[in-house]
Amino acid sequence: MATQARASTPSITVTVAKRERARPRSGPALIATVLRYLLLIVLALTFLLPFYWMASSALKNDSQVYTVPPVWIPRPAHWNNFPDAWLQYDFNRYMLNTVVRYALPATVATTLASALVAYGFSRLRWPGRDAFFFVCLMTMMIPFQVTMVPLFIVFKRLGWLNSYLPLVVPAFCGSPYFIFMLRQFFMTIPQELSDAARIDGAGEFSILLRIVLPLAQPALTVVALFQFMWSWNDYLGPLIYISKTALYPLALAINQLRTILVGVGLAPLAYPYLMAVSTVTTVPILIGFFFTQRTFIEGISLTGIKG
Repeated sequence: MATQARASTPSITVTVAKRERARPRSGPALIATVLRYLLLIVLALTFLLPFYWMASSALKNDSQVYTVPPVWIPRPAHWNNFPDAWLQYDFNRYMLNTVVRYALPATVATTLASALVAYGFSRLRWPGRDAFFFVCLMTMMIPFQVTMVPLFIVFKRLGWLNSYLPLVVPAFCGSPYFIFMLRQFFMTIPQELSDAARIDGAGEFSILLRIVLPLAQPALTVVALFQFMWSWNDYLGPLIYISKTALYPLALAINQLRTILVGVGLAPLAYPYLMAVSTVTTVPILIGFFFTQRTFIEGISLTGIKG
């Protein structure tokens, strides 16, 4: 009988829980839930409004853009603004410069270098480790405006101007922010896994590649996404080091498009064309985040839970 009573206890608990969930909420609780969802909907619409305005403006002509009150749904929609702006001003080349010459190399270099340095700060014990880590964190407090001129002088003397070397080569040294983030994540991985691998004769690089990095995939994905987005949207860096039009990334090319349209007397078309190109350059980032949002949120939530 005692065994039957213990066996029936879980089923009774589940039944009670189901009844609690099925019980209708009280008036104040229901009102609070409705207000909470209404607030979330308003905030979501507020967030999406600039993207909608950008996409809708790309389908307008000059008269629709400057109409007051604003035209929210363009009629007729000028879909030709997309190919006219993109192909006529050779944005395929600028896309290639952004992805192949800048974003992908900088993303791979930053992710690998930051993971390697973070492994040394989190999984290895060596004299002065904490002091060097403190110095690494201190570099995040130095504004880019302080180092901008000295770096320009250094890269000029190296002959790296009008190339992507000043933007990609420093990525092989890692990023202090990503080093800190990955270090915190690596410290959550049980040390016993590394100890067992050492007993089996594995070296530190083998442990990093076969044990630590596969377990740290969410954090590495976050690092790669952040770096790719920063490189994709970077404007100031290419503006400092690149002056040849053929080497422009998308950020500089969009600004150049505005200058060209105004210079040739097509100022009314500047806004629709700019919005068309901006929409095309924004869509890949949105799609990438949409397909990786679960890993992205997981990596952010798991990072830094152990000091």
